[in-house]
Formats: sequence, C-alpha cells, structure tokens
Amino acid sequence: MKITVLGLGNLLYGDEGFGCTVARRLQETTDYPDDVEIVDGGTQGLYLLDYIEAADGLILVDAVIPLEAGFRIHRYDNDIPALIQKKMSSHQTGLTELLALARLHNRYPRELVLIGIPPKNLDMGIGLSPEVEALVPDVLAMIRDQIQAWLTP
Repeated sequence: MKITVLGLGNLLYGDEGFGCTVARRLQETTDYPDDVEIVDGGTQGLYLLDYIEAADGLILVDAVIPLEAGFRIHRYDNDIPALIQKKMSSHQTGLTELLALARLHNRYPRELVLIGIPPKNLDMGIGLSPEVEALVPDVLAMIRDQIQAWLTP
C-alpha cells in the first residue's frame, strides 16, 4: 500500500503553517518504509495532484477547520466535510479541486484521512500559536497510528 502524508499550508501566516509543520516534524522524527512518503506540500496547488493520485492511503493535514467548529483536532475518514468549503486560505479551494480532479481521473485514494484544526492566529509571522502547538503531539501520534494500521496486514 502506497501511503502519503500531505501537509498543507503557508508557514508565513502563523497557524496556517500547521500542516507543513506536522509534515516536517514527521520527516525529522520518524523513519518509514519506502512505500510511505511524507510531503510538505505548502501551497503548491495543482503540483500536488500526482501525490494524491499515486496514494492508496492519503492523510491530509491542514488548518482548514473554521474556528466556530470548535477548537480541537478534527478527523474525517474517507470524506471531506462541506464545512471546509469556506475559503480561509490561498490553497484551500485548491485542495477540494485537487480531490475532485483525482476522482474525475478515477485515481482517488482508496483510503483518505483529513486531520484538521481551526487556526487561532493567521497573522503574518513564522511559528504556530501556543494553542495550536499544543495539538501537534496528538496529531503526530494520530498519523503514526494510522500509518501503522494501514501497514499492518
């Protein structure tokens, strides 16, 4: 099973860099077999389509959850909720469009997990807010557990 963890966001806007930060920490702290790829996708948009279409199992990590949904880690399996249609960042619309393109090409991942958080701070500046930083260890554990579950026959 080809597994891709795709962190999305913009490191220049505080908590908007959540997905990229998580991807980078996974790359720094964990060794995975060759069929697991950790990608800091940033705001690359269409250039990420190949990663999405090549994955059998795809974990998306992003700060796409509106704050009114509740400040916590939100996880969605095999379906992207309508609530992320609200545009909060420059790449978010691209995410839903990329998934639609993968489905149109009939190359949608068999398994899809979206792990998202509502950003507390979107001001220009590098680094996560203390509230979002506090969620990162639990997100890393969720991702590691999901990868292990997919890799275990």
